Amino acid sequence: MEIKSLLDANNAAMVMRQHLKPVEGDHAIVYPPTFAEIGYNIDEFMDSDGRGAKNVCLMDSVGSQANRMEPIFKMDPYAKLIPHITVTVKMKNDTDETVDILDAGHRIADAVVRFSDLAGEIRDAFRAAGKGNAVPLAKLAPTSLVFGCWDSRDSGIKMPRIVRSTVRALNVHPLTRSAQFIPALENSADAFDSLTDREKKKLPDIGMAHVPAPAALGGVLLDGNCQLLRESVLSLSALRRLVGESEEDTAKLRAYVLGLALVAFTAPQDTFLRMGCELTPDPENPATWEVVRNDGTRAKFTVTHEDALAFAQESAKGFGVGADRAANFDRKAAKAALGTAAKGE
Repeated sequence: MEIKSLLDANNAAMVMRQHLKPVEGDHAIVYPPTFAEIGYNIDEFMDSDGRGAKNVCLMDSVGSQANRMEPIFKMDPYAKLIPHITVTVKMKNDTDETVDILDAGHRIADAVVRFSDLAGEIRDAFRAAGKGNAVPLAKLAPTSLVFGCWDSRDSGIKMPRIVRSTVRALNVHPLTRSAQFIPALENSADAFDSLTDREKKKLPDIGMAHVPAPAALGGVLLDGNCQLLRESVLSLSALRRLVGESEEDTAKLRAYVLGLALVAFTAPQDTFLRMGCELTPDPENPATWEVVRNDGTRAKFTVTHEDALAFAQESAKGFGVGADRAANFDRKAAKAALGTAAKGE
């Protein structure tokens, strides 16, 4: 099956399931991300046979995975596949800070980009997409189509993710940890000529007294019953929602975005997710790749990264990559929006 066949209207998605392992090996303790108010995101449930509680622990969210995948387009040879937008912000101390759109959390809809001198062009591109022509958006910021974006504060246009990926751990054992700081001087107060009672109480604040740390999250233990899975979906149904002004434009647009999506989908990921969480593919459980058709039937389909890159390069040439843009942050526009928001409150 050729890559172009993925564009067939009978295909719903390409799905990849990859088993992972901590660099420490079996029975390791790894550290999931922490979230405000809940700590680790662990959902517990009961087996259907009622034998005991099981759980699913989020190790890397859809958003985090996208933020790990998208920056590949800053490097050669991938950088030539897309246009590049940078926004220069004049800071209060007369220094300049430059933001690459590939590092902006909301991509083309990010505030730093929207409040730039590209604002009008961005607005027009979103409105064109809302009316059924995604070509202007693909010429401006094609990875915003691959990984999704939402112009929530202006046009309201939402572009669904074509590539989405998550990492989850099944059947983990949450742990806690504690710590105790011991100062270099056992009797730190003796290092001073004299201290008031108030000053003695402040010795821990300057690192010169014992400080016990309360119990905190201590990672999760993975035993023999645990699984670490990266599940990735390339939605061909979402891809087919992208259209141009003509059938020819639509075909070129879809092939171009598919090429970018496949490059991101197949690229090896950095093993470092965060301190205490370095995950590699499990060589004993190779990844599975399938194309899921609209009728639910499945067929094995593996794409190498080299083939994906070659297809992306050919499709980019056919579509015509947009021009690089260097924009400036419009402080006055941002200040006006801030004033409007303050009045509304």
